[in-house]
Amino acid sequence: MKEGRVLLVDVSEASRTVLVRRLSAQGYAVEAAADPIHAADLALSAPPSVVIADFWMPGISGIQLCRLLRTEPATAEVPVLLLGDDDDPRHRFWAERAGAFGYVRKGRMGELVRLLARAVLTRSSSEDGFFLQLGGGAVDIRERIARYLDAALFESVIAAEVRSLSGSGSFERLFDLFSQLVGQVISYRWLALLTHQPTRLALHHHPQCTGSAEREARAALGDAEGVVLYVVDEDPRPEPTGPAALTCPVTLGATVLGQLALAPSADSERGTQPLLALIARELGGPLRIAGLMDQQEQLASIDALTMLRNRRAFVEVVHAELARAGRYELPLSLVLLDIDHFKSINDTHGHAAGDQVLSSIGRLLGRNLRTSDVGARWGGEEFVLALTSTGLEAAAQLAERVRTSVRELRIEVGGAALSVSASLGVAEYRSGEPLEALVDRADRAMYEAKASGRDRVIVADNARSDVHGPKLASLSQLRRAQGTSRGDR
Repeated sequence: MKEGRVLLVDVSEASRTVLVRRLSAQGYAVEAAADPIHAADLALSAPPSVVIADFWMPGISGIQLCRLLRTEPATAEVPVLLLGDDDDPRHRFWAERAGAFGYVRKGRMGELVRLLARAVLTRSSSEDGFFLQLGGGAVDIRERIARYLDAALFESVIAAEVRSLSGSGSFERLFDLFSQLVGQVISYRWLALLTHQPTRLALHHHPQCTGSAEREARAALGDAEGVVLYVVDEDPRPEPTGPAALTCPVTLGATVLGQLALAPSADSERGTQPLLALIARELGGPLRIAGLMDQQEQLASIDALTMLRNRRAFVEVVHAELARAGRYELPLSLVLLDIDHFKSINDTHGHAAGDQVLSSIGRLLGRNLRTSDVGARWGGEEFVLALTSTGLEAAAQLAERVRTSVRELRIEVGGAALSVSASLGVAEYRSGEPLEALVDRADRAMYEAKASGRDRVIVADNARSDVHGPKLASLSQLRRAQGTSRGDR
């Protein structure tokens, strides 16, 4: 007698009789059941070496039986062979996804016997000689299957909801929508997402817990660095402490895109870790698409030569900054910079040298800007800077530092060091003023700087101009008019 007890489930008496005889002849101890409910109870009460069941059965299908046995500790390792009426590839696929050991078309006894031998061998190597769970009868089996199906449906819906975030567009909108979704199914104190390439940290927390949430999140994610994108509302729990944070990698195939971390609240449900792992697995696709969308947007908004924003992107961002400055009565200043004698640089040294000058000044400006400021190539050899929360004098001081830095640049061109200078115009935003008018005032100041000798900063007086245009002043005149300097920006 071969080692192995086979539980055969077949509602057809004729088919069941044939299979019992053939498998018994092969040396297996076969226990037959005509009812799948009874078979499930038998399997849970005394786990067999292998279960063979019809793909389709009334009451409980072979797929449902297989899924039930996979979820129960006593039968999780019991191989299940499913017998179908045809070779429909969809049936094989469904059987595989349900966790079946194999799928065999009815009548192919040789294939069934060979697959059974492998299944028994697999089971023998993992069998521990005792089982953990007793069956509970027909009602209990149906309840277990119903619970499993409910759980599977819930997981399927959550997975679909996470995947649907692929249409979010930007990373910022993705995380906002993602935190709203997770907050509906998990009770937490904070939720954090760390991405690689680029490194970004997004954090959702309660307004009362900003400092503690960020400290905990960075620690849970391995002392994560990077700029934080905050989503702050009252959906998370305002608890300063609670259970330890849970973490899961966010992957797409074999690539790790980032790390998801969540601090459960004190009353979080059991099973949070498996649910978080499911969410993290499904998040990889949307996160990758959001990253590509951000890259595409960046490519469309960045001037490749200077690595500053292009004119279109600058206008879009600054319109929003002007609205914010007007709403909260915050200062905002604009600086226009034009490279002196740029045409002669191209004519004398070639356009490659001119590009090198533009690139060098673009990098210089980037180093002088705060994160909240906006710099752009305005066109040709002109640059523009929007300085948020910055008044006229502080903007003029920055412009003077930039002018000096440009003058000190030594740009290697064909083995020689090329020196350049720039003329700058500065203007401060007037409440209700359109961007075009602000740019025009800074532009007039810049051209006054060029007309009065170049390599200097001219400031547009913020007093209302008359019909002849804005009043203009040098930085020293501005300081004399305003008294003692209030300090650098």
